[in-house]
Amino acid sequence: MGDQSFYEPGALRHLAINLFNGWGYNFYRRENQLRADDQLVRSKAAWLLGLAVASLDAAEADYRRVHIPPPTRAHPYPDAAAVAGAQALERLSRSVSALVGRVNAQPVPENDRMTQRYRFEAATLATLADHDQQLVGLCETLRSQVTGRDGAWILDNLPALTDGVAAIEATLRGRAGVLLERAA
Repeated sequence: MGDQSFYEPGALRHLAINLFNGWGYNFYRRENQLRADDQLVRSKAAWLLGLAVASLDAAEADYRRVHIPPPTRAHPYPDAAAVAGAQALERLSRSVSALVGRVNAQPVPENDRMTQRYRFEAATLATLADHDQQLVGLCETLRSQVTGRDGAWILDNLPALTDGVAAIEATLRGRAGVLLERAA
């Protein structure tokens, strides 16, 4: 056989650790676990919002089908109140859909030497975890409120649902503020 020192576990481990450190990554650091958890939690929050969007879109389609019939000679124009209701459902769906993109685009602290040296990355990520817990709770609450509901129920409860969307937006702003204050 050839030279066994090439496959020596100690030398391979040492080489791998040097490469990881050279790349700025060490998978044994708590910060890396927190960063990965943050990405996973945000993807789940976006998934919950996506389910809410699907429910809102289905409710809007059903509402339009029931309340806005095809035009006839006798009634060439749809009822203005029904059109306004359908537009309100559409606006709510668009605002929740926009939140999906904002959740996915939320920043996390950079994983570079300057961040590690001058910022408290683990503390920042732990604070972000608190915001992410609130975010997931709000997303699940919104999803559970709209799932299986018809358009009329959603319109009756539109102020509360709009407040829920505003609470999610405020949580995202607070989360972004954590990174801005840590950057200063």
